[in-house]
Parts: sequence; structure tokens; C-alpha cells
Amino acid sequence: MVNNKEQLPHYFPSLSEAQQDQLLALEDIYRHWNAMINVVSRKDMDAFFTHHVLHSLAIACFVEIHAGWKVLDVGTGGGFPGIPLAIMFPETEFLLVDSIGKKIKVVQEVVEALKLKNVHAETTRAELVPAGFHLVVSRAVTRMAAFYPWVKNKVSFNGLNQGIVFLKGGDLQEEISDFKKLAPMRAVKEYLIQSCLPAPFFETKKVLTVF
Repeated sequence: MVNNKEQLPHYFPSLSEAQQDQLLALEDIYRHWNAMINVVSRKDMDAFFTHHVLHSLAIACFVEIHAGWKVLDVGTGGGFPGIPLAIMFPETEFLLVDSIGKKIKVVQEVVEALKLKNVHAETTRAELVPAGFHLVVSRAVTRMAAFYPWVKNKVSFNGLNQGIVFLKGGDLQEEISDFKKLAPMRAVKEYLIQSCLPAPFFETKKVLTVF
């Protein structure tokens, strides 16, 4: 398990010292807020850095995120994958949305604590967010066939890594099959995260992309 500043650059060598400090500060901030507003399970808090921070950053193993882009994180919960990605890509603008107000309250407090200038969080549904994003990210919100209609008009799918990135785990063959029936012209690529972050937690974790 990766849990200290010496190991973090091994997986993401482009991170600056300041970015590493911000990522490593997340656990204490979330422990503080989680005691008041439960947004992370107690079991996950025991492995917070791997289960939440590194899992979020796994997106960067497979997708290029560029300066000047606008990224929408749908169903962000307590701020994942959006906040770790926003720390990694400070020149990219992130909008984090969730329909549950108390979760967005925690996100806003984390953003304030870390003084993240490239993150905005709103209590709203994905369907109500205006179009104009380069990338939509999400983590295990629902099945892809249900998720896709919410966000398909938010991005242009122009073939330049602009589209949807979905973090999920387990056996996804049935889910992918259902999604292909819905949108046969969209390419769905499945990657095992383990090759990027070889820890036991990632053995069943995958990245689904729709470009």
C-alpha cells in the first residue's frame, strides 16, 4: 500500500513537492470532516490513501488531461475522483457535482482547506449541468448504460481523449454488453488498473473509457 511521500513519486513522478503535500494532507482533512458528516466509510478510512486518492489518480494512468480543459466529476460524493485529479492538474478546471448537499459541503470545505483555485462544487444533478466539458469522470455511480444518457451531451467526443472516464470494479462483461447495445458506435475500452498501481486493492479495479 502506498501511504507516504517517499513512495508517491514512484507512481506519479511528475508531482511537485507542493502537490505531494496536498495529496498527503487529504487524509487528515477527511478524517476531521468525516467525524461530522459521514462521506467515507470507516473501513475505507483505514485505507484512505489507496482506496480514494490513488484510485482517483489512476485515471491519469490512462487518459491525458490538458491545461485549459474543463472536467466534470459526476456523483463526486466526498470529492472523488475530482479533488485528487484537481491537485494533479492545477491548470485544469474541475466542476464536482452531487445531488446530496452534505457531501458537497464536505467537498467545499476540503477545497477551501487546500486553497484549490481550480475546483468548483455544486449540489445538482448531472442532467442539469450545461454542456461544454472536455472530459466527464465518475466513480461507480451506476451502470454505464444508465450513466451515459446523463452526460452524453456534455462532451464533444472529438477523438482527442475527450469523452467519459468511469472507474469501476468487479466483473463488467454484462454491463459493457448492455452499454454496447445502447450505443454501438461508441468505443468502450477496459483496462486493469493493476498495471499502473500494483497493489491488491487494484486487482479488480478497471477504467472504462468512452471516446
